[in-house]
Amino acid sequence: MAGYVLAIDQGTTSTRAIVFNGEMKIAGMGQKEFRQIFPKSGWVEHDPEEIWDSVVWTVKQALKEARLKASDIAAIGITNQRETVVVWDRETGKPIHNAIVWQDRRTARYCETLKRQGLEKLFTRRTGLLLDPYFSGTKLSWMLSNVKGARARAAKGELCFGTIDTFLIWRLTGGRSHVTDATNASRTLLYNIGDNCWDEDLLEVLRVPAAMLPEVKDCSDHFGICDEGLFGAAIPILGVAGDQQAATIGQACFEPGMMKSTYGTGCFAVLNTGTDLCRSKNRLLTTIAYRLDGETTYALEGSIFIAGAAVQWLRDELGIIEKASQSGELAAEADPQQEVYLVPAFTGLGAPHWDAEARGAIFGLTRATGPAELSRAALEAVCYQTRDLLDAMRKDWRSHGGETVLRVDGGMVASDWTMQRLADLLDAPVDRPTILETTALGAAWLAGSKAGVWPDRKAFAESWARQRRFEPQMDEKTRSAKLRGWKDAVRRTLT
Repeated sequence: MAGYVLAIDQGTTSTRAIVFNGEMKIAGMGQKEFRQIFPKSGWVEHDPEEIWDSVVWTVKQALKEARLKASDIAAIGITNQRETVVVWDRETGKPIHNAIVWQDRRTARYCETLKRQGLEKLFTRRTGLLLDPYFSGTKLSWMLSNVKGARARAAKGELCFGTIDTFLIWRLTGGRSHVTDATNASRTLLYNIGDNCWDEDLLEVLRVPAAMLPEVKDCSDHFGICDEGLFGAAIPILGVAGDQQAATIGQACFEPGMMKSTYGTGCFAVLNTGTDLCRSKNRLLTTIAYRLDGETTYALEGSIFIAGAAVQWLRDELGIIEKASQSGELAAEADPQQEVYLVPAFTGLGAPHWDAEARGAIFGLTRATGPAELSRAALEAVCYQTRDLLDAMRKDWRSHGGETVLRVDGGMVASDWTMQRLADLLDAPVDRPTILETTALGAAWLAGSKAGVWPDRKAFAESWARQRRFEPQMDEKTRSAKLRGWKDAVRRTLT
């Protein structure tokens, strides 16, 4: 066995399949975008069949590019957009509705109703999460209430619920495996992260029948065998983790106090707290970082809904750049005398504010403001939001007294300008790894290590390599002034 591992990275706007060789280097890749469906303002859906088709196509493309056959692959690892909900018929495998995406805000009023009933503390205590439309539980409840006959059918065991990983495993195994992993389960509002089980009380509150829930496994486990007829060989699925946890693993953040931040459509910062189930007092999320060999490692997470999506907005809606890579170049040309702030609350504000009704705003515009200043504002918004998360994490978890070094990944980190500004505003070093595909790498490691063809946790951590470190260069007076301006802009947006 040559040690080849296939990672399926099913994201919010595209699916990628990556074949890694025995040296954990990329041997072949396939990528395909799919439709974003917006039925109403604030609603976001995906067609699960399009997602499935994109997975099949990208896997075949990755194998073709790597010049391999499916029989050369030792194992499959899956990582996925989290919180996105799919419900399908147990007999036919057909979805009963479009997938409701993590960005979707249709259940905002329902969440407010539950809060008024005094239930948020119960959910937070059991799940580590807040009552926000972001998470899977209220989306699932909406689907059961709004698709005719769905809740009755679910109670009879005729319907299956799953996040994207579960749906893909079901399809890959021909309906033989209805499973998920602990990280994806921990994002549903239905899973007790202390007891590591589905929570009967929360299921009752959201009126979700237990019969439709998947079995929860470790992140590195046996999830089923991929059908031989799909790609030409039966391949075991041995690793699964939600995208942010997979990136945490791919960045080798295995020790308490280590922190990574991924800059994709959104931005997600994760701080490893070890076996300490740290309950946030600053409206961060307590979540499962990973579960290996039955041992749960926890994390604090801060979720920013809009990061790279702000750059897409510059490109697609404003038309001031033709490709995302131009944003940093344009930002570098901005007038330093203009302080323009973009609060990108296009789908509400995430941590630490959690305001589902907030909407985007721009402050500091003058007659001289142009594309360069708007580009800088969009990129700086990501940096400011990361600073907010880091400040909250430092308040919540005081066990770590050393210097914070942020390991970064995702599409935005290719911009030197953005990473330097991030280090400046955090007043902390930022490390960019040599392998930027850390999400896929994390899923691949979970599968490859389980298959025995990749190194164990310690050796994998030692293999992590830094491509560049960005050190803070901004003086404290400038940094403080910019941070005050950002906080004022957020305050005005929230009111």
